[in-house]
Amino acid sequence: MLIRDIYYQVRPFVPRTFQVMVRQRVAAARRKMELDTWPIDSKAASAPPFWNGWPENKRFALVLTHDVESAAGYTRCHQLTELEMARGYRSSFNFVIEGYRVSAELRRHLVENGFEVGIHGVYHDGKDFKSRGIFEKRAPLINLRLKEWQSAGFRAPAMYCRHDWLHELKIEYDSSTFDTDPFELEATAVGTIFPFSVHGGSNGGYVELPYTLAQDFTLFVLLKEKNIDTWKEKLDWIAKHGGMALIITHPDYMSFGGERAGFSKYPADYYAQFLDYVDSRYRGQFWNALPKEIARFWKERQNGWKPSGSKPRRSLRVCMPVYSFYETDNRVIRYAETLAKRGDEVEVISLRQAGQSDHEVINGVRVFRIQERIVNEKGKLDYLLRLIKFFLRSARFITKNHLRAPYDLIHVHSVPDFEVFVALVPKLTGSKIILDIHDIVPEFYASKFGASPRGVLFNVLVAIERLSTLFSDHVIVSNHLWEQKLVQRSVSKGKCTVILNYPDPCIFYQREKSRTDGKKIVMYPGSLNYHQGVDIAIRAFSKISREVPDAEFHIYGEGAERDNLAELAAALGLNGCVKFFSAAPISEIAEAMANCDLGIVPKRNNTFGDEAFSTKILEFMSLGVPVLVSSTRIDRFYFNDKVVHFFKAQDVDDLAEKLLSMLKDQSFRQTLSANALAMAQNFSWELKKAKYLTVVDALSVVKQEKTKSSGRTPKGATFGGRG
Repeated sequence: MLIRDIYYQVRPFVPRTFQVMVRQRVAAARRKMELDTWPIDSKAASAPPFWNGWPENKRFALVLTHDVESAAGYTRCHQLTELEMARGYRSSFNFVIEGYRVSAELRRHLVENGFEVGIHGVYHDGKDFKSRGIFEKRAPLINLRLKEWQSAGFRAPAMYCRHDWLHELKIEYDSSTFDTDPFELEATAVGTIFPFSVHGGSNGGYVELPYTLAQDFTLFVLLKEKNIDTWKEKLDWIAKHGGMALIITHPDYMSFGGERAGFSKYPADYYAQFLDYVDSRYRGQFWNALPKEIARFWKERQNGWKPSGSKPRRSLRVCMPVYSFYETDNRVIRYAETLAKRGDEVEVISLRQAGQSDHEVINGVRVFRIQERIVNEKGKLDYLLRLIKFFLRSARFITKNHLRAPYDLIHVHSVPDFEVFVALVPKLTGSKIILDIHDIVPEFYASKFGASPRGVLFNVLVAIERLSTLFSDHVIVSNHLWEQKLVQRSVSKGKCTVILNYPDPCIFYQREKSRTDGKKIVMYPGSLNYHQGVDIAIRAFSKISREVPDAEFHIYGEGAERDNLAELAAALGLNGCVKFFSAAPISEIAEAMANCDLGIVPKRNNTFGDEAFSTKILEFMSLGVPVLVSSTRIDRFYFNDKVVHFFKAQDVDDLAEKLLSMLKDQSFRQTLSANALAMAQNFSWELKKAKYLTVVDALSVVKQEKTKSSGRTPKGATFGGRG
């Protein structure tokens, strides 16, 4: 402590260059003395007695954290997030409360993109824990920012803190320790590459997350290393022993682009090389988790440890009614499995295909199929009657089950909007309601049945939309253009969140083709409705089929237009090269997509199609498959010519020309898919699911507070879920 105190007393009066030079000499000497314990201390590999592995049997956990010490480092945060997102990673940024201004905009950007925000002391002066008096003055401000920023964790500047005092902070975890690091001024190693719990205090304790990879400042500034070999060596050792690889880097010391590294900086490319090394050597073998996720996971694994006085997050009971087939609906699957994996009880009410069972558990989600459907509606009345039948059945199911064991949340998926009213009884008894608008109904109806957007029925549907959003506690909409439209006519902006149809990286990832038949496969996977424009693609394919005799057009899906499309293909003499396949589970569709040479999204640019975002584009991009896309307003909003190839919407000749050129130009396809793959990594559900969980947890907190104030516990409630 004396050394640290002296250092911080004299530091303001010593030039930065001289400070670094002195520390470099000391570090060089220390390194020679600590060869047996740094960078690897073999004794730190012992796992705790209750340990049985990371989620999904991952080999090790990878935790990326950044300490932002100064205003200069703060200005580089966006560049650092871009570097990570381009590679599909997410991390935690720890900010100094009074060191510089931390904008709400930056915090929102981080959270919405799957990152975490933590606290890195009040000032970066090493004095937060110098005395009890200083700590008691600063602790209230730290707790205030923890609540304001919705942060779960803390890291002390210079790694100096008093762990018994930390019980007074409202934190889930601390990360102010290390397994081995002789270069810190207060070099007290905890000697483990695993998290551990610190019990006590009114909050019941917290989880300690030691950093286990050398800090960037130590390696590249103090020790003046010019490569990442030390990081690689330690990472390989941690992976071998199944531990937690937690790294601290500082944007303050990184130089980006053409910026000169200077005396106390290093190229940010070193960090990029590290991430690329992790991906190339251990792809699929590690859990890239946020610190708060590690802390919550750790609490669950400790033989049922429940700290006295703690208030763990109660597992939620959630119901999701959806008028679709669950196993083919990517959007619903992602929501449901995300909640189920974190310990919530999820029930989905869906449609049934011929031969399917009424009830099935899929990846922890209970799926109830209450109505059989053949997707062949030709008229308005037939379609409406089926919707009403599903509405009545799902309302009965939800009411009955809610009275038996109350739901905390009903997440209703539209189409139709009025399905949200199946949650009337749960809402009256305190449940929260989310309306998730997959397709905007008035425009969808007009497109499906050729109705006028100025007709009476269209206006009735808009009125239903307004009532449905008013009834809901929150509205999720599937793209930004529809958000603009809904805010203009039906819902306040503060009540609305945009969540795109993000691909699941566990399903949609680049892989080698297993097909070796030498054919060129063009593929469309999705619903076979008029606005999707599959007939346009068939006509275009007929124009080029003779010039590319080894090409085939594979169409996967069901819909009202399927029979018409099959008849069109036959009439054009394409029976041999246009093939129709039934809808299949997502994993099977992804495998078929990965084995094709070119994806096609031929939507019409009518009132609905022009603004309907197609998740098929991102899925193809994530698989490394080039995509030919109709030039609609929504797709021009999200994509550009570097990542997809556009053709004029509804123009058969232009589509045929672009299709032919792409099939003949393999080099262009490869360039396009490489650009698209890099972009798609930023649109992964793994990165974006935090936005959904934020909405769910905010609603559940409001419900629990109301329940607490009423002095009752909901029937069927279970406690002891995630901490």
